[in-house]
Amino acid sequence: MILLPESSRRRRLLVLVICSSSLFIVGLDSTIVNIALPSIGRDLHASVAGLQWTVDGYALVLASLLMLSGATADRVGRRRVFQIGLATFTAGSALCSLAPSLGWLIAFRMMQAVGGSMLNPVAMSIITNTFTDKTERARAIGVWSATYGLSMSLGPVVGGLLVDSIGWRGTFYVNIPVGLAAIALTARFVPESRAPRPRRPDPAGQALIIVMLGSLTYAIIEGPARGWHAPVIVALFAVSAAALGTFVAYEARRAEPVLDPRFFRSAPLAGAVLTAISATAAVGGFLFLATLYLQDVRGMSAVRAGLHLLPMATMVAIGALVSSRILARRGARLPMVTAGVALAAGGVLLSRLTASSGLAPLAVAFVVFGIGGGVVNAPITYTAVSGMPVSQAGVASGIASTSRQIGQVLGIAVTGSILAGSLRGRPLRAGFVTASHADWLLLATMGVVVVVLGLVTASRWALGTAARTAERFQEVTVSAGSAGSVGSGPGAGSLSLVAGDLPQVVQGGDREVPLAGPDDAAPPPVAQGTRHRSPRRAGQAG
Repeated sequence: MILLPESSRRRRLLVLVICSSSLFIVGLDSTIVNIALPSIGRDLHASVAGLQWTVDGYALVLASLLMLSGATADRVGRRRVFQIGLATFTAGSALCSLAPSLGWLIAFRMMQAVGGSMLNPVAMSIITNTFTDKTERARAIGVWSATYGLSMSLGPVVGGLLVDSIGWRGTFYVNIPVGLAAIALTARFVPESRAPRPRRPDPAGQALIIVMLGSLTYAIIEGPARGWHAPVIVALFAVSAAALGTFVAYEARRAEPVLDPRFFRSAPLAGAVLTAISATAAVGGFLFLATLYLQDVRGMSAVRAGLHLLPMATMVAIGALVSSRILARRGARLPMVTAGVALAAGGVLLSRLTASSGLAPLAVAFVVFGIGGGVVNAPITYTAVSGMPVSQAGVASGIASTSRQIGQVLGIAVTGSILAGSLRGRPLRAGFVTASHADWLLLATMGVVVVVLGLVTASRWALGTAARTAERFQEVTVSAGSAGSVGSGPGAGSLSLVAGDLPQVVQGGDREVPLAGPDDAAPPPVAQGTRHRSPRRAGQAG
């Protein structure tokens, strides 16, 4: 294991800035590409399904590889994998700008995603190991989440300017200088670290994830064109379901699975995953639909469309900052419920839009939806990361990031398929308003799901399940000075939860704040007698 030297506050903040730059270019790329979709469609003669693949091809690869990238970084070195990811993402961006056809663009977007899979979970792992104090970590995660909001705020305007001045190819140029700078700064300032007991590779489990997500996404996107009862579509849904069942059965028997299904006995962790999928599906569907509405239905230029999306993106950034402060003081329940209510209200308001709606109702709907999209991020990430040991931070952040990407894949695939099926061959300008009505209400339903999950997973019962899960998965560490001695116990040799690392309380100033909120009693204490902590040298962190 390579131990991290104790760093000053300035050094820790610098590491946070460097790691956040990876999230910045990923978020910026996502928003810019959405703004560029109408231009890409006209230039490359893409259908609605083709536009879906431009976004979902990237998100699908990202979702499939995030867990692998996080675990690989824990094993071979987080800084090394982070730098490889930056280089691959930057090279993919350059190739996207040169794509001669839609097929090549989708292929290069997938290459981008291979690099992107090495950025967010690995960067979060570095942050988690750098900020060891729980309050400081919560604030760092808040800054991390706000960075995504900032990239979304700049993305619509920057993307609109680039599309109108250079063309859609210029939207990929912006990633190149940021990526190159991040590579240089990482080599200079970010310390290398590895997990003390990394997992072995699980190629079969990884392959099952790819088959499950790939077949499901293809079936949803291509279903409207081929027909939902077409043999190939039915077969793909069956393959996806079979891959999921096989994955659960296979991973439960492995000592070191890519994702241990038993972790989901913890209601807070399972709730964070479902919340991430629901919320990101809503946001991803919103960006896809709103871009088409503004440019194809309202006839706005890319710049004007970006300016109209700016209030929503700004509220995402502000909401993330406010949410992190609430999280440190009051716990996860309040921001989760607030986010769900805002998403539901925004979806309902958007369902009332027409081709000639006034700008004020449009701005209000976008702002309300943006509040929900921003407030929900910090509690999801903090709950997921704190629900697993720091030594396996790559796995924890991988779970959270994978859930978000799965949500984006499903959100764009489902909303695009509903839109394409409802259009029935009509052009977007004439049929979008009526065809998208069901989509907006679906996004509102996702907000209701977030509200329910926020109430349930932050309850005393839910925290009790987390405590019981931790008792089943005890981490056994190597005692200081006893080279090669390995403890025994139910969790020996396998990825495990540590009772002491569960987010039962969040440190807030001089008092402890229950994660479930001030109205809930603290969860039952967890016995930790079987856990052995090795003494840590001064100036070193695991």
